[in-house]
Amino acid sequence: MNFDFYRTFYYVGKYQNITAAAKALYVTQPSVTHAIRSLEQELGCPLFIRSQKGVRFTPEGEKFYASVASACETIFQAEASLEAAKNLSEGLVAIGASETTLHYYLIPILADFQKKHPGIRLKLFNANTPEMLQEILSGHIDFAVLVVNNGYNHEDLSVTHLTDFQDIMIAGKAFSGLRGRTVTLEELMDYPLVSMEKGTMTRQFFDDFFHNYNLTPEPDIELATTDLIVPIIRGGLGIGMVPEPFAAESLSKGEIFKLTLEKEIPRREICLIKKKKASLSLIGEAFIQYLLSDNRQVP
Repeated sequence: MNFDFYRTFYYVGKYQNITAAAKALYVTQPSVTHAIRSLEQELGCPLFIRSQKGVRFTPEGEKFYASVASACETIFQAEASLEAAKNLSEGLVAIGASETTLHYYLIPILADFQKKHPGIRLKLFNANTPEMLQEILSGHIDFAVLVVNNGYNHEDLSVTHLTDFQDIMIAGKAFSGLRGRTVTLEELMDYPLVSMEKGTMTRQFFDDFFHNYNLTPEPDIELATTDLIVPIIRGGLGIGMVPEPFAAESLSKGEIFKLTLEKEIPRREICLIKKKKASLSLIGEAFIQYLLSDNRQVP
C-alpha cells in the first residue's frame, strides 16, 4: 500500500481535521479526503467519523492509529536525521590520527570544520601509525590522517597526500661542540641518542635512516610520545630527531640547536588513508572533501 496513505492518515488523526492535515502536508483538502477513502477501502473498514466540526476516530481507527503513529514518527525521525546528515547540521564523524598529525596538522583543521558545522560531533581515535593502519584494515575505523614514509602504498588502502614535513636532528647546550659544523652519522653513534620507542612509525623512520648508511643506532632513551623528545634534549640528556615544527619554539629561544648533518634526512608525508572498498557515511565523505578542498584553514 502507498505509504502516502499512511502519512495522510497520521496527520488527519493527529489534528482531527482535514484542513489542518492538508496544510501540514502541503496538499489540497480533496487530496487528503481521497487518500483516507482509498486507505479505508484497502483496509475494508472506516477509520474516521466525519462531522461539520472535523473528524474523529472510529474504534478501529483509534486502535490502528496507535500503531501507525509510532511507525510514522520513527520514519519521520529517520528522514530528519538523514536530511540533517546531508546538510551537515548534525551527526558524527570518526577520525583516526597519530600524535604527530594532531599536533602538527589536524587540530586547526578540525577546529575550522567544527566552526563551519557546529552540529557535527568529532570523535578522534588516537594511536601510532601502525595501529591506525591495522584499525583501518580491520574495518574498525573508516579513515585516518597519518604520517607515512614518502611513497608509502598498500594494495588494500587508498593513500592521498595532504602535506609533508622535515625532520631535523637537534641537541641541547650540553652538546654545543657540535654546533656550526657538519656532523657525520658515524660520529652520532658515540653520543647518547633519544628516540621514540619501537613499534612506532617515527622510530621505524629513525632506524631506517641510519640503516641506509649501514649504521645501527641504539638509543639511550626511548619515549612513548614525540612531544617529550624536545624537553629531554633541552635538558641535555641526549641528541634526537624530531619533526621540525615540534622544535620551532625551543629553536627560536636558543634552548636547543639544529645539527648540520652530512646526510640529508628525507621528508615525510602526512596522508589521508582509507580502505579502498570502504563505503563512508555522508558526513565522513563531506569531511574528506573538506580536508582536500582549498576552502579550509591550512596550518
